[in-house]
Amino acid sequence: MKVCIPAEINTEELRVAATPKTVLRLIKQGFEVFVEKDAGLKANFSNQAFADSGATILGSAKETYETGDIILKVLAPSSQEIGLMHKGQVMLSYLWPAQNPDLLNQLSEKGVNAIAMDAIPRISRAQKMDVLSSMANIAGYRSVIESANYFGRFLNGQITAAGKVAPAKVLVIGAGVAGLAAIGTARSLGAIVRAFDTRMEVAEQIESMGAQFLTVDIEEDGSTDSGYSKVMSPAFIAAEMALFKEQAKEIDIIITTAQIPGRKAPVLVLKECVDTLKPGSVIVDLAASTGGNCALTKDGEIYTTDNGVIIVGKLSQLPSQASQLYGNNLCHLLDDMGKAEKFVIDMDDDVVSRAMVTHQGTINWPPKPLPVSPQAKKVAQEEVVVHKPTAEELAKQKGKKALINLCLIGLFLVLLGFVAPKDFMQHFTVFVLSVFIGWQVIWNVSHSLHTPLMAVTNAISGIIVIGGLELFKNVNMTLPLVILASIAILVASINIVGGFFVTHRMLKMFKK
Repeated sequence: MKVCIPAEINTEELRVAATPKTVLRLIKQGFEVFVEKDAGLKANFSNQAFADSGATILGSAKETYETGDIILKVLAPSSQEIGLMHKGQVMLSYLWPAQNPDLLNQLSEKGVNAIAMDAIPRISRAQKMDVLSSMANIAGYRSVIESANYFGRFLNGQITAAGKVAPAKVLVIGAGVAGLAAIGTARSLGAIVRAFDTRMEVAEQIESMGAQFLTVDIEEDGSTDSGYSKVMSPAFIAAEMALFKEQAKEIDIIITTAQIPGRKAPVLVLKECVDTLKPGSVIVDLAASTGGNCALTKDGEIYTTDNGVIIVGKLSQLPSQASQLYGNNLCHLLDDMGKAEKFVIDMDDDVVSRAMVTHQGTINWPPKPLPVSPQAKKVAQEEVVVHKPTAEELAKQKGKKALINLCLIGLFLVLLGFVAPKDFMQHFTVFVLSVFIGWQVIWNVSHSLHTPLMAVTNAISGIIVIGGLELFKNVNMTLPLVILASIAILVASINIVGGFFVTHRMLKMFKK
């Protein structure tokens, strides 16, 4: 099968649907790869780089579209490009089917099997094909870098000979992929980060990245089965607006990422909020292309308001990196569709059936909903009261266990006495009782050295020292016995002193 990559005709689009690295991968999948001349120049990929990777360079868009069985694009095709396609051709690109019904009609009339990469469902299996997440990750990172460029100070706090610099305060609205990328980048640059999201489930993610999670007093969760946020109630929105206006009094940079598929982006930063910001503050609106989260955002423009706030409605694309990630997403989807050898359009597949917006001349939109992260039903459970035994009760339990053990030992000795010699029984009884008493004494030693093992070994060593000292009371001690007792006392003493010394060294390791 032949995979073709045409050049993007939109002059502002810098990305390309394949890179030399993804061309190598496509060839390994069994595809013949054709690239239109100069398709990758704006993303810093030369024709020679594609040719060296094994692709064939074609001279025109007409030749590219006529050659390919599969077309890989970035932006949705124009009417002119659709006219160059042929029936049965498979195309993978951004399509935004909810916003472009006329485009779907044109593709279905042409008989093109079109896959909307922006319609890949957000399920675990499809994460490797999720172009929205790939591009959002880049946008979140870039939003912090570009806001720092327009902001007039450091993001991190500093104390220098020239004076103290306070860290910048960043507010991230929306903690999806882009929001989390922005939080991570801002925190790594030393800023104080606060974040807001209507989905309560992301609070732990925000806090784990070192940011403060902001919320309102109204209990309402914005999570949905699709993985996106839902439209909140008027009361919640009013509380949300009040929160942002209050935060604007001390925030330096606001990054907004909130979008709802198929709808205009919700307006979250009102003019009153912008007026509250200090001169030199920056707003980066990642939802500018769908209407903007800020009431004053101008899509594709960067300008300064009358009160000195810089509003960024356009970000650079990082075309080389973005093309690589987008190309990887396309390769993953072609992998799942069987590669070149077993390529098939399986409309029973959860991913393909929902992303294939036109198939065999029919429009397959909107697809059947696919729950992504269904919320677990809350089941009322009776509170279980766990009784914690007191110290007195624990002591009684220990006493009972000791008495039981002693009774068992006594029973064993009585039974053994029926068959064992009298002298043996006397010595064996003393031995058993000594072991039992020694065990009880050692086991109940408090862990003064903070480690139970060290406490037990020191207790044993202490008993050895006492035993050695007791031997010296014997007036009839022979020289070998003196030597043995001395060695026992010396070794046990070394063990005790060494235990305290090692523990002291260990504790110092945890001190700053």
